[in-house]
Amino acid sequence: MRFFLLPISTRRTLLYCQKLQVLPTKKQTLVDRATVYATKLWAGWEKKEQGWQKKVVVYGNQLLRRIPYEEWGLKSVPPLSTRRREEEILGKDKNYLIFPQTVIPTTKAMSVLRTLGTERESLHKSRLMWCFIGMPISAPFALVPVIPNLPFFYLVYRAWSHWRALAGGRHVRFLSERNLLSLAPSPILDSIYTPLLPSPPDSKESIVDPDKAEPAGANDAKTSEEERMLLSQDHGKQLVKALEIPELEVELERAIWQVETAIQKQKEEKSKSQDTAKSK
Repeated sequence: MRFFLLPISTRRTLLYCQKLQVLPTKKQTLVDRATVYATKLWAGWEKKEQGWQKKVVVYGNQLLRRIPYEEWGLKSVPPLSTRRREEEILGKDKNYLIFPQTVIPTTKAMSVLRTLGTERESLHKSRLMWCFIGMPISAPFALVPVIPNLPFFYLVYRAWSHWRALAGGRHVRFLSERNLLSLAPSPILDSIYTPLLPSPPDSKESIVDPDKAEPAGANDAKTSEEERMLLSQDHGKQLVKALEIPELEVELERAIWQVETAIQKQKEEKSKSQDTAKSK
């Protein structure tokens, strides 16, 4: 497998796992088969021109786009099965950590990965519990004729999503704790990110650690600067083309949109607070 660390802004990074080997259907778990079936069913509904299935897809895609990109990133990491654990320990399954060292120094790459794999663990556990609590409450909606029980199925999907994120995070922690990842700084990523760095880049320390949601060392002038975007949607498409990973495009598009929205919201809130302070 190949694990990618793709900085979206000066403080936020997308984790994406590319699985190089696809298991044959006979070796897939029940969960994997159900996932494939659900994906095909959803794709079929997307092709419909009208009807309740089309409406469900339209509103569903809007909800899916708002699921945090960090969760999607962890879900791209396969769960750690007994077979996969043995293969990774024996070195049969090679894993590589790919990143732009112009943004993430080699000495910090593993720390960034470990943070992305563990920082949201308690959140996913809590949300998973609430999904289980909500399922019995939403079950009576199944009595409504014609229309399926959408609230129940949404909670089922969110429960599965949180479980997959937890499983992906545990796999990341397993690999990092046992040093089963080979560091692979990418010249391709460096060629894309280097022109996007703050100008002039006096040193790598001028870039805030991308694995932190807040600046490291608030008293340090170098890390107190405001968060800024590194990737735009056009840069994301360029990156996907350079890496030749078409399935990465939707992940980057979602992550860039979410981070842009979050930064814009922060700026608006800061502007409002400043205006309030001036009026006083």
